[in-house]
Amino acid sequence: MPAPSSTTTPIVSLEHVTLRYEHGVTALDDVSVSIAEGERICVLGPNGSGKSTLASVVCGLLAPDEGAVQLVGHEVFGERGIDFEAYRQARRQLGLVFQNPDDQIVTSVVEEDVAFGPENLGVPSEQIGPRVERELHRVALDRYAKADPSRLSGGQKQRVAIAGALAMEPRVLVLDEPGALLDVRGRRGIMHVMDKLQAAGTTIVHVTHFMEEALAADRVLVLSKGRLVLQGTPREVFAHGDELSALGLEEPFTARLSEALRDRGVCVPWTIDEGELAEAIASLATHASKADAARITESRAAAPNQDAPAVLADGLCYSYGATDGREERHPALDHVSFAIPARSTAAIVGQTGSGKSTLLRLLCALEGPDAGRLVVSGIETSNRRQRRLLHGRVGYVMQHPERQLFAETVWEDVAYGPGNMHLDAAEVERRCREALALVGLTGREQSSPFHLSGGLQRLCALAGILAMEPTILVLDEPTAGLDPHGRAQLRQILDRISDHGVTVVQVTHSMDDAALADQVIVLNEGTLLMQGAPYEVFAPTTEQALRDSGLGLPEALSWALRLAAQGMHVGTPLTLETLADALQAACEGGAHGL
Repeated sequence: MPAPSSTTTPIVSLEHVTLRYEHGVTALDDVSVSIAEGERICVLGPNGSGKSTLASVVCGLLAPDEGAVQLVGHEVFGERGIDFEAYRQARRQLGLVFQNPDDQIVTSVVEEDVAFGPENLGVPSEQIGPRVERELHRVALDRYAKADPSRLSGGQKQRVAIAGALAMEPRVLVLDEPGALLDVRGRRGIMHVMDKLQAAGTTIVHVTHFMEEALAADRVLVLSKGRLVLQGTPREVFAHGDELSALGLEEPFTARLSEALRDRGVCVPWTIDEGELAEAIASLATHASKADAARITESRAAAPNQDAPAVLADGLCYSYGATDGREERHPALDHVSFAIPARSTAAIVGQTGSGKSTLLRLLCALEGPDAGRLVVSGIETSNRRQRRLLHGRVGYVMQHPERQLFAETVWEDVAYGPGNMHLDAAEVERRCREALALVGLTGREQSSPFHLSGGLQRLCALAGILAMEPTILVLDEPTAGLDPHGRAQLRQILDRISDHGVTVVQVTHSMDDAALADQVIVLNEGTLLMQGAPYEVFAPTTEQALRDSGLGLPEALSWALRLAAQGMHVGTPLTLETLADALQAACEGGAHGL
C-alpha cells in the first residue's frame, strides 16, 4: 500500500510533534507522520532513536509537548493542548504490545490477564470468554490458560501480552519489538498474525530491530535522534545502505549478500528480493560440483577442545512446583547431559519454554538439581553449601541486565561487585578500569547509568559482572532488543572476553549467533535434542528436526539449501561471508565453463 495521499483521511496523524523527557532529552523532534487505515508501518532505528516514544504517542500513552495528534478520528492534542476525553475515547480502539511483557501483565492467571483489557472496555461477559480462547489459541498458549504468568518463560509472557492486546480488537495495533524474546517459530507466528490482522483491516505499527520483518510492511519509517530521516517502501528505504549503516542499522540478508557478491566482483544487481538474486546467480553459474561442496564443509571442522570441562551435566533433572507434594511438579529439564570445555564458547538454543533459562539458573548455582549431576568449575551443585563457592566464579547476565543498575555513577555501579569481595582499593580500581575498557565505556565513569542509552546501560551492567572476573560468563538472550550495531558490538565484546580465557555460555534465539559458537546445545521441551559443533547441529540432515522443535537454520545455510534444491551446490556455509565466498567460486567456475 502506498503512503496515504492528501485526500485520504488518516487513522493516525502526527504533525510537527516534539516530545521532551526530563534532563533535556528530546525523544521526538518535529516528527510528522500520516498513517492510512489498514496500512502496515514498520519503524526502524538505532537504540535511543525515539521508536518506543513514537509507539507510545501513536497508541495514546504519551502526549507530546508540541504539534498536533489525531488518533482514530479524535483530535487528542493540538493548539489547546491535551484533550483528555478525546484520549479516553481513542484509547478504546488502540492496542499496544510492549517490548518487555512484565510491564504489561497484571494478573496471576493467564486467561484472566488476556480478559483484563476487554473487561475494562466494557465488552459483554458472554463475548469475553470466546475472545480469550480465540487469542490464546492464536498465540499457541491454549494449555497455559490457567497458568501463573510469572512462572512462564520470557517468550511465553510476551505471547500472553500479545493475546491480551488482540482480545481488545483494536483498530490500530502498535507492537514494540514483539519478537525480541521469541524463538524462530514464535516470531514467524507473530508475523503470520500480523498478516491476518492486516487482511482483516487492522492498522499495524510495528517497531522492530529485525530487518527481514520490515520487508512485509507497506511503508518503513527510520528514526534517528528523534527525527524522521527516511521513509518509503522497503525497497526504497533499504536502497540507502550507506545511510542505514551510518545509523547503526543494516540491510536485510539478501541485500547484504548481493552487496558482498558485488564487492567480490560478481555482477549481480542490488536487491532485497531473494528470487531476483537467486535468478541472477543462476544465470552466472551452472553449479558447483559436489566435491567443491564437500571441501567447503570440511574446511570448517575444527580440532576438538581438549580442555577439562567448565560445565558437566549428567542426567540433569529439574522440576517446578511445590515441594510439599500437594502441587503437581512440572519438569523443566529431563535427564539432560552435556559438557562445555573450559575457555570455549557455547550457545544454548531451543523454542520458548524448552528449559533454557532454567538451565542457566542451575549453571549459576541459583538452584540445585532435583536429580543427576551438575558440576560447574569443578564444584558439585547439588549441595547448597557447595553452590555458594561458585558465587563470583560464575557471572550471570540476565535478559534485562540494565535492571540491575542502581548506583549514582557508572563507576560506583561497576565497583559494587568487586568491592563486596573484600579486595583492596587498588585491585578494585584495576578490575573496574579493565572491565570498562573491555565494554567500551572508558570516559563515562562519572555518568549516571540511568542517563545512558538502553544499549550502553546493558554494557554497564555487563562491566559490573566482568569486574568480578568470573571464570564462566553466562548470558540469557544478551542481544535481545539491541539494534544491529549493538548486536555486532556485543559479539565483539564477547569475543574479547573469550580471548581472555573466560568460558562464555549464552542462550540465544538467533541461529546466526549460535553458528559462531564452538558448541551448540539444543533443548526441546526440557530434553536434549542434539549437541555438537555448529556444522554438526546446523546441517541438511538436521533441518527438519530443528524446524519441528520451533527453530531453524542460520540464514546463510537456508540460502544454500534453497540453491541446492535448484541444482546449485555451494556446500553448507553458516555465515554470509562463507556463503558469498562459495557463490563467488561457483559463479567464476560457471563463467569459465561458458
